[in-house]
Amino acid sequence: MSAPAKTDRRTLALLAACQALLLTNSSSLISMQALVGYQLAPAKTLATLGATTYVIGSAIATMPASHWMARVGRRTGFMTGALVNVAGCALAVLALYLGSFWLFCAASAVIGIYNAFGLQYRFAAAEVAAPADRAKAISWVLAGGIAGGVIGPTSMRYAKDALEIPYAGSFIVLAAYALVALAVQSFVRVPPPTHEERSGGGRPIAEIARQPVFVVAVLSAALGYGIMNLLMVATPLAMDFCGFGFGFAAIVIQWHVIGMFAPGLVTGSLIQRFGVLGVIGAGVVIMLACIAVALSGTTFTHFLVALALLGIGWNFMYTGGTALLTEAYAPAEKARVQGVNDFVVFATMGVSSASSGALVSAAGWEIMNIASIPVLAVVAGAVGWLAWRRRTQPALS
Repeated sequence: MSAPAKTDRRTLALLAACQALLLTNSSSLISMQALVGYQLAPAKTLATLGATTYVIGSAIATMPASHWMARVGRRTGFMTGALVNVAGCALAVLALYLGSFWLFCAASAVIGIYNAFGLQYRFAAAEVAAPADRAKAISWVLAGGIAGGVIGPTSMRYAKDALEIPYAGSFIVLAAYALVALAVQSFVRVPPPTHEERSGGGRPIAEIARQPVFVVAVLSAALGYGIMNLLMVATPLAMDFCGFGFGFAAIVIQWHVIGMFAPGLVTGSLIQRFGVLGVIGAGVVIMLACIAVALSGTTFTHFLVALALLGIGWNFMYTGGTALLTEAYAPAEKARVQGVNDFVVFATMGVSSASSGALVSAAGWEIMNIASIPVLAVVAGAVGWLAWRRRTQPALS
C-alpha cells in the first residue's frame, strides 16, 4: 500500500477525535440496547435483537461504504455516515414513543450504518502515516475510543430519564454527538482516491483471500470481535439477572470500552517490538484470562475485571489484524479488501449478537464463556501456522 513519506499528525488527531465520538455512540448503545430491547420485546429471548440488527446494518453497509469512499473520498464518506446516524437516532426516539420493538430494531440497523463508515477511520489513519508509523497510527486512532468509553455510558445514565419515555433522551443525545462528529469530520484531510482506487483494478478478491496473511488478519479481527461482542452484549442482561441495575452495568461497560481502546496508546509500539503475530497471540491469552475470571464468580468485581480484560484482548487482536491486513493488498485493491474484511467482521458479530440473548437466557453466563474457548483456539492455531510459514517459507507468507 502506498503511503506518504511523513506522518500527518494533525489528521491523526482529528481521526482520533472522530473515533472518540463513534465510540461514544457505540458504548452508549452497548450499555442500553439489550435493556431497551428487554423493555419492548414481545418475547424476552428477543431482547438482544436490536443489537443484532445494529450489526446487520453495519454488515450490509460495509461494502457500499468502502466503495462510496473510493469514489468521493474519506471526508465525504465519514460525513455521510454521521448524517445517517442522526436519522437512525430520530427513528429510535419515534420507536420508543410508539412502544414499537420492531421499529426500534429497524432504527438500530440504520444507526449501524454509521458504524460501518466509522470503522474506516483506522484505514484512513494508515493512509496518512509513513510506513514505519502505520501500526502506531492505527493504534493511536483506535485509542481515541477511550474518551468515548467514558463519555458514552456516563452521559446515558443522566439522559436515560431526561424525558417521560425512558431512553428517548439518550438517543437525542446520541444524535447531538453525531452532529459534533460531522463538524470534526469536515476538517479531515486524507489524500483523495487515485484513479487506480476509483477503477477498482488489481487481483480478483478470491486470489487475495488465498494469501495466508489475509486469512490470519481476517480471522483475528472477525473472531476476536465476535467473542468480544458475544460476551459484551450479554453482560447487561447477565448482570440484571444477578441483581445489578443499569447503573452498575453502565460502569462495567465503561471500563470495558476503556480496556478496548486505552491499550491503543502502546499497541503500535508493541507490534513494532514483538511483531504483529506476537501481539495477536497475546490478545488471545488475555481473552482466555477474561473467561477464567468470568467463570470464577458473578460479583460486580468479577464482571468489571472480566470485561476490562475482554476489551484489552480485543484491542490486541483487532489492531494486530488491521495492521496485518494492510500487508495483503495493493492501492487499487484497497476498497474491496477493506470492505470484505469488515463484512466478515460484522457477519461474525451478527451471529454472536443473534445468539447472545438466547444463550444467556437459556444456557447461562458460564456456558457462554466456555463456548468461547474453542473459537479462541482457532485464532491461536492460525497465528501459529502463519508464524511457522514465515520462518520456513518467508517468500510465500
